Amino acid sequence: MNLNSPLTLAREVWRAARVLRDPHRLQDIIDLARVLVPPTAMRRIVERLSQSPTCARALAERPRVGRLPLATLRALPEGTLGRAFIDHLERNGLDPDALPQREAHTPEDYVRAHLLESHDLWHVLTGFDTDVAGELGVQAFSLAQVGTPFALGILTGGLANTLLYAFSERDARVQALARGWVLGRRAHPVFGAPWSELWARPLEEVRQRYGLDLLAVDALLPVLMGPVKDDPARRAA
Repeated sequence: MNLNSPLTLAREVWRAARVLRDPHRLQDIIDLARVLVPPTAMRRIVERLSQSPTCARALAERPRVGRLPLATLRALPEGTLGRAFIDHLERNGLDPDALPQREAHTPEDYVRAHLLESHDLWHVLTGFDTDVAGELGVQAFSLAQVGTPFALGILTGGLANTLLYAFSERDARVQALARGWVLGRRAHPVFGAPWSELWARPLEEVRQRYGLDLLAVDALLPVLMGPVKDDPARRAA
């Protein structure tokens, strides 16, 4: 994308402004990824991921989520990854067919495609909701795990949205961001997980497989964040 073109630059600035006002604009967010993660940044991400044996194997084998077997997932027992995932989609009114099915002919293409199609699975693994706080938590988890400029850009936009439009939600959003970062730093690499092989596994077993100890991190957060003092001026904010 040529951002030296005034028309293109204006369009992307307008797109970013819309996302800043309404962080739920999925298509705008997907389109912004092309700006926030240009080809040179993607190559650096691939190089960084290749340093992990697990991620390097995923880059070579390129497991995909693919078209979801929705009826099969609904029939799975409660507590399995697949059942938790389909429940997450239906509870939040999410249509898996709304996401574009991207080709993955190169490692860079695969990183983009796999992160896009795994996003809601990361919600399920980390326990984050789909509100703005939850999205910030997942992006903080992604930043800690993969280190993409896209995640950092979304976090920056989310904090700007908090400052300008939702300052009363600052505590919940910052805590979700901190929780996502700590979860991502403590966990094993989740990128490239063979999701289609894990649907019938218990969700807690999958979390343990990737070192996602949600209870431990949730217990740690009050220590990291510290107590909030009772300040009348703060209550009035």
